[in-house]
Amino acid sequence: MSEDDVVGVGDYKGAAAGWGALKAVADAVRGQMAVVKGTRGLLSMNQPHGFDCPGCAWPDPKHTSSFEFCENGVKAVTWEATAKRTTPAFFAVHTVSELWNWSDFDLENEGRLTHPMVYDQATDRYLPISWDDALARIGAALRQLPHPDMAEFYTSGRASNEAAFLYQLFAREYGTNNFPDCSNMCHEATSVGLPESIGVGKGTVTLEDFDHCDALICMGHNPGTNHPRMLTTLREVSKRGAPIIVFNPLRERGLERFTSPQHPMEMLTLSSTPIASTYYQVKVGGDIAVLKGMMKCLVALDKKSIAEGGPGVLDRGFIKDHTTGIDELLADIDATSWDAIEEASGLSRSDIEFAGNVYAKAERVIVNYGMGITQHRHGTGNVQQIANLLMLRGNIGRKGAGISPLRGHSNVQGDRTVGITEIPSDALLDGLSHVFGFEPPRNKGHNAIEAIEAIRDRRSKALVCLGGNLAVAMSDPEVTFKAMRNLDLVVHIATKLNRSHLLLAKQSFILPCLGRTETDIQAMGRQSVTVEDSMSMVHASRGGLKPASEHLRSEPAIIAGMALATLPNTRVGWGRPHRRLRKNSRRHRSDFSRIRRFQRSHQGAGWISIICCCVGTRVANTDEEGKFSGLLRFG
Repeated sequence: MSEDDVVGVGDYKGAAAGWGALKAVADAVRGQMAVVKGTRGLLSMNQPHGFDCPGCAWPDPKHTSSFEFCENGVKAVTWEATAKRTTPAFFAVHTVSELWNWSDFDLENEGRLTHPMVYDQATDRYLPISWDDALARIGAALRQLPHPDMAEFYTSGRASNEAAFLYQLFAREYGTNNFPDCSNMCHEATSVGLPESIGVGKGTVTLEDFDHCDALICMGHNPGTNHPRMLTTLREVSKRGAPIIVFNPLRERGLERFTSPQHPMEMLTLSSTPIASTYYQVKVGGDIAVLKGMMKCLVALDKKSIAEGGPGVLDRGFIKDHTTGIDELLADIDATSWDAIEEASGLSRSDIEFAGNVYAKAERVIVNYGMGITQHRHGTGNVQQIANLLMLRGNIGRKGAGISPLRGHSNVQGDRTVGITEIPSDALLDGLSHVFGFEPPRNKGHNAIEAIEAIRDRRSKALVCLGGNLAVAMSDPEVTFKAMRNLDLVVHIATKLNRSHLLLAKQSFILPCLGRTETDIQAMGRQSVTVEDSMSMVHASRGGLKPASEHLRSEPAIIAGMALATLPNTRVGWGRPHRRLRKNSRRHRSDFSRIRRFQRSHQGAGWISIICCCVGTRVANTDEEGKFSGLLRFG
């Protein structure tokens, strides 16, 4: 075995999914859960009255099957709903120094956290602590900071809309906009680039649009690994003959061919459905060049059509009525040579022109992209050039057409929607002030990088983490690890032990929370939360499994408890949040009436009403004015 070999990784000749996926599902259930409990949990996943998958953010179809889950979803659920437990007895026999030498997998594989824990420096161990004592000490530590901006509030993409809304409400009443979050490390280019281009930092398509597209372009994503349920949609597009053009540096099996476990004929015959009709291995970082080449092809086709008395290829009506900046874009494209495009993209002119011709002939086109597009120095430019390409043909706001950023975590987009951002809008802050009666801070807060820099420089002394594994997620763990050891206070709201919990502050707490799969019973009855998928659909999620421990609390309950312990003069009714929020929602307008209707009679889902009163909503459509932007050189 060479030093480049990885244990368990080898050549794979088959299609994505198929029997291998079914075996992985069985192994995951058998390895973490009781079979009966595991099966019951999986049959509730992504169902109308069940829980939302804690894995990716791919949307649910209107008509779900009994098995609306994928291999990755099963692994995520079994990992959370495991029968294994990380109890106080475990911490009693393992020092933090010892645990630091464990692998990340082994730390989490110990199972679900069961009790609130506090680090004891004298024994180098985490010790159990009561909820009341933990919250009181956390509240006291936050009040003792010289300024609220010395605290950082990190959010994981798995937090529900309700938890995230309450979290930002707590932090803003406390007095800071410091919200480093996982969006900063994945789709920040989308959040920054798309509002400048189309007025909203989200995709413009629904799942039903894939039924009507004439062509599909996939850039910088791997559905087989990151959003496997998308493979079913890609299969359907391929089956009806629509071309699927892929631009990706590596040949990902999920973009090549797929054996659907829900189609017996494919499984029994060991056959598969081809996905990509054309697959181009673009040079890493060459995406802008490809997009400019396709636009250059469109412009040439348009000139040719006009010269021959045809209608042209560009959608002049859409461009005139709904966009600005076309002259600057055309000048930029004209100034970009084919030699430069070929050099930067790693593709030939003929290949790019072939893709451009496919795009030009299709009336309705969707472009999907993932973090292979956003996690680049020119990530924002990549996103905006995709928007430019779509707007040239009027493929925004049209049935079967649009831009489709593929989110990773199951509610990373929803968290941003309900206010997890270091750059809050005036509309959000005005809404909070109007509904809750306090004046939130108006200054820009810290994103993830700025938060770590502030912690490193001792400008920030407290860190509260709503889920996640921040230290490992950051791109420079060495700097992050050292910085986090400088903190006065660190609080982790978590389901399982991870490496970030071992980076100790003067006071370190682990607060165990309910998982997405578990039943949440409050005084008002069984609770639901809501999540937002990649296509901006918000829907209820209700766990049904018995909690891993009687000592667990829901994320909203933990946040409310911290707020009450920290803010003695709070204006928010944290002690009776559901009732207060529904009362406020009747007094103020809500732009999400469709969502409330979708919630039906789920008790506890009333959070969403007041969230929308404060946040508001904006939907991209053809009444918005798009801007051709991101005129970047490459090379």
